[in-house]
Amino acid sequence: MKEWRGRAVLVGGAMGILAVWELSVKIFGIPLYVLPAPTDVAAAFGTEWETLVGHGAVTTLEALAGIGISFILALALGILMDWFPAVKKGVYPLLVVTQTVPMLVLAPIFIIYMGFGIGPKILTVVLMCFFPVAVSFSDGLGRVDGEYVHLVRSCGAGKWSAYRLVKIPAALPSLLSGLKVAATYSISGAVVGEWIGAQEGLGYYLLRVKNGYMLDKVFACVAVIIGLSLCMNGAVRLLGRLWLPYERKHKPYRRYSGGMDNEASGRM
Repeated sequence: MKEWRGRAVLVGGAMGILAVWELSVKIFGIPLYVLPAPTDVAAAFGTEWETLVGHGAVTTLEALAGIGISFILALALGILMDWFPAVKKGVYPLLVVTQTVPMLVLAPIFIIYMGFGIGPKILTVVLMCFFPVAVSFSDGLGRVDGEYVHLVRSCGAGKWSAYRLVKIPAALPSLLSGLKVAATYSISGAVVGEWIGAQEGLGYYLLRVKNGYMLDKVFACVAVIIGLSLCMNGAVRLLGRLWLPYERKHKPYRRYSGGMDNEASGRM
């Protein structure tokens, strides 16, 4: 009941903001090239639907390719950093450095070396998505209780088997947390790459309509970008439900037992 109430409040707040926006534009007579009304944005979305779908498909393909590569590299590097602590000490600062340089600076460099094809866009997505996945997964591996690892090792399991049976499954929630962040960033990363240099995609379309001061179409494109980002995040959440069904199944029990533990610890 509380969940539905929260959703109702969210929807009601969004509708209120749209209503105030619409009335403000109409009352004050704000021109279209300054701020379009929500109805103007909806009309532009209807007329540009096919174009937005075509460009959105290109951007989504780039985002999926980038986040897929990021996922594979993050898995390999996360295990490598956990297996060899010296590697983590050497690589972790480099990962942080990659996040300090704005993508608007790196994207033109990628285009210089790789051209105007799909490669620079995918690489931009990889650089934006790789860090949260790799760091979350590495931290999740590091937080696994060593007693479980010693247990399977004492039963004859090798080091890789200990990762496969204990550490990787235990680190899956952390991995999914990083994937949720990366999935949300993936569409933005692809759009940034297309903004710098492309002939198709939402970033290219956004730049074209922005230069023509067609702000109703700009807002429609932004709405599509937001929708795709939410869909990517929702897909990762669905993946989490498939990977970790016990998290959802035992969640009420864990909340209840946690409360009991807190009460018991308070009595002690």
